[in-house]
Amino acid sequence: MYLDYIDLGSMPYQEAWDFQQSKMDELLEMRNSDEYSKNSFAGWFFTVEHPHVYTLGKSGEEENLLLNHLQLQSADAEFIKTNRGGDITYHGPGQMVGYPVLDLEKSGLTVRTYIEKMEDAIIETLKEYGIVSGRLEGATGVWLDAKTKDKARKICAIGVRVSKFITMHGFAFNINTDLNYFNHINPCGFTDKGVTSLEKELGVKQDFQAVCKRIYENFKKVYGFTSVESRK
Repeated sequence: MYLDYIDLGSMPYQEAWDFQQSKMDELLEMRNSDEYSKNSFAGWFFTVEHPHVYTLGKSGEEENLLLNHLQLQSADAEFIKTNRGGDITYHGPGQMVGYPVLDLEKSGLTVRTYIEKMEDAIIETLKEYGIVSGRLEGATGVWLDAKTKDKARKICAIGVRVSKFITMHGFAFNINTDLNYFNHINPCGFTDKGVTSLEKELGVKQDFQAVCKRIYENFKKVYGFTSVESRK
């Protein structure tokens, strides 16, 4: 089973959302062919960097955005309500956003297992950088010092949508992200939890593409994909 890995570069959030929807529709259409059931293709793994944008999930509260329209403009940021799960989060330069458009049924995955393995891929990547991370009870994503109330901080947010066993949206991993933008929201609805980045934890700016490659390799490993087609 393999995914087609494609780096989309920098792309506005709405454009990437529309693109994902088109690929979801394409994958659903593929299901109608005999060839699809016989081959090992399971979908795409897209990576992207977004310009500054705050996105609100279906279960989120708009009050968790702490900026008004004029303040958003001055911050050169957008605000978009989206159809993924979760609350509010920030996307911007220096952050790796991963959008797997994946056939869960063909891959033998439940929604819960899909999300758990996504977290596992990030946890394994952080381990390679000497960082211990894990889960926070009652929340998705990957956290550092999750069991220490005053130190818990999120490094990777997760919010997905699944329709007819096809996924879209995904995760946002802070590599060299400007964390000041998180000061304008209650990240994922939390008012007492912090955020961090790989750069902040290691004290030096990271090679963005090298980190993306590590994450994808771990994604492939934890999901059991043995063959990969990759292009940019």
